[in-house]
Amino acid sequence: MNSIELLAKGLKQGQDMLAMTLSDFSEAEMLMRPCPGANHPIWQIGHLCVAETFITSSIKPGSMPELPAGFKEKFENNKKTNLVDDPKQLATKVQVMDLFAKTHGALIAFTKSLTDADLDKPAPEHFRKHFATVGETMMMQITHVTMHMGQIQVARRKLGKPVMF
Repeated sequence: MNSIELLAKGLKQGQDMLAMTLSDFSEAEMLMRPCPGANHPIWQIGHLCVAETFITSSIKPGSMPELPAGFKEKFENNKKTNLVDDPKQLATKVQVMDLFAKTHGALIAFTKSLTDADLDKPAPEHFRKHFATVGETMMMQITHVTMHMGQIQVARRKLGKPVMF
């Protein structure tokens, strides 16, 4: 297995684990905050769609599908969007999960198009404070999904759902 295959496999595993983690969540449970100030699962999945689209498009413009009109504004990482609890201002579970499958699938396809030489290229300028190379930026996208999945696991526990991992 080479580095590109490993990155793509890590991205796919994260996608599959996230889908399993949320498979038994109802629409109402997708809006449950495990504690004050924590993000609910709907916002976290929407945020992942926005972040992955932005990050990957920063590496290669045009490599990701466009987000639905107004979606980015609902799920940007700022002090307003992550406080919204009104389902009418967000999206449904099906909408965010379908969009995540689409955007994350495009991210995996983009990853498979890379070469080892691409991984050594400098990261986009606005990411270089944290990630020096495209490879490091791509690796972060794996850990970003798993970080949010860990937060959602806390919601699972609060809801009394079975431990999955």
